[in-house]
Amino acid sequence: MRTRILLVLLGITVVSRVVVAQTGSPAAAPARSQDESVSLGYMHTVVNAQKNYKKKYGQYATSLAALVHSGSFTRRMANPDRGAYTVQFHGKPETYSLVLLPKQFDADHRAFYVDESGKIRVGEDQPASAESPLLK
Repeated sequence: MRTRILLVLLGITVVSRVVVAQTGSPAAAPARSQDESVSLGYMHTVVNAQKNYKKKYGQYATSLAALVHSGSFTRRMANPDRGAYTVQFHGKPETYSLVLLPKQFDADHRAFYVDESGKIRVGEDQPASAESPLLK
């Protein structure tokens, strides 16, 4: 009986780690490709860094460079070239938006948008914006 329980718990742990590794977050929506998974993880990192920055300074960072060392945001992450994606960041003290544009749109490379709400929006074959549908 103990062996069976341990095997079930081990199976749940392995499945959970695979989901986190593929999506960048236990709660993230499924990505269609590894490139999307990495991009969504990047977006979650920026959102968390902005939350930390606002908590510390009372406003949002106005550039990606200002986010370095906020949460787990590194100097390398300030580079707008993210492999298969390009980052567009617009920041003001009271608001920000982040767009990840694929270098080539296809079924495995959609565009993503997030702002201070933390809600990620998706564009299937065009840049995502505040009006785009929520990522499910």
